[in-house]
Amino acid sequence: MKTIALLLLASLTSLAHAEEVGEVSTTFKLLSPNDKVIVEAFDDPGVQGVACYVSRAKTGGYQGALGLAKDPSRFSVACRQVGPIRFSQPLPPQEQVFKESASFVFKHVRVVRMVDAKRNVLTYLTYSDKLVDGSPDNAITAVAVLDQKIPLKK
Repeated sequence: MKTIALLLLASLTSLAHAEEVGEVSTTFKLLSPNDKVIVEAFDDPGVQGVACYVSRAKTGGYQGALGLAKDPSRFSVACRQVGPIRFSQPLPPQEQVFKESASFVFKHVRVVRMVDAKRNVLTYLTYSDKLVDGSPDNAITAVAVLDQKIPLKK
């Protein structure tokens, strides 16, 4: 039981943390926060030299201000090489690299890195999930690794 708890804790700490880059208002609300689109950036925790940018809708109003609103499942992702690409260890074929809450408890925005070994490309998929049913809305981007072979876990 202790081993499972330690593995869960280790997997949570390996997720990237986003920094807000900016935001734009999409609706005007007189007495409460506006609905908006926010842009956040995070570095891939397993690949030095790759950064990802996620844009997502954020619900305003009184519920949004209190953190009780359910944000829409509309988002985009763009990952780019921002420096020399380095791998600290072999990568699994698929790994969640980012997770952020999109509602009070039950909904999250996630980014999963998938390795396309045949083409030597890192592919990033963003989607949302909910406790009962997720959304089919998703976005994808890819980063080609040109100067070295992507090391894969066996």
